[in-house]
Amino acid sequence: MSSDRPLILAPGPILERQEGWGIWFKVCLYLIGFILLLGAFALPSAHAKVFHSQVEARELAFPGADRFEKETFVLSSEQRAEVERISRSKLESRLVTLESAWREKTLLGHLHIDVHKVRTQSEGLMVALDSKGTVIQVRVLVFNEPLDYKPSQRWYDLLVGKNSADALRVGHDVDAVTGATLTTGATAGAVRRMLAYYALLLQR
Repeated sequence: MSSDRPLILAPGPILERQEGWGIWFKVCLYLIGFILLLGAFALPSAHAKVFHSQVEARELAFPGADRFEKETFVLSSEQRAEVERISRSKLESRLVTLESAWREKTLLGHLHIDVHKVRTQSEGLMVALDSKGTVIQVRVLVFNEPLDYKPSQRWYDLLVGKNSADALRVGHDVDAVTGATLTTGATAGAVRRMLAYYALLLQR
């Protein structure tokens, strides 16, 4: 099996399988690391603010969806390098979970919850794309930094309509926000990562 394809973990049958116990040992390590990352994200700071649950975020992005299908990918080394190249950011894990929104047999789009550090604390950001890979929604779910560092939703809405053809550079095709330089940069990176995931893992 070629090493440039991801291992996909999903409910039900395994979509991709590799022989031997070595790969499953690595998967277990990635899962443990991902759980620890989510645990760190879940620990509230003194400034923590929850804006939306994941369920609310899904409904905001895809109000007409009747179901969501989740796939978990373990990126190959080559894919990780390519995502980092496209997104101009480092991945904290090779484990990536993406969700697809459906209405009956129609694919509405995809979303990802991106957890990353802003300054010294983390935030959880939902980035949603339509079925053709264009940004349709960016929402902050949890923000652990002081709220002075968070732009208004109006700024996040300016990212709607962006796609892989856009540079997504703060101060160029993405507006800068005084006092929120690190947040806007982290957000642009999260959107670029989602566009990279779409190109490498979802685009058909």
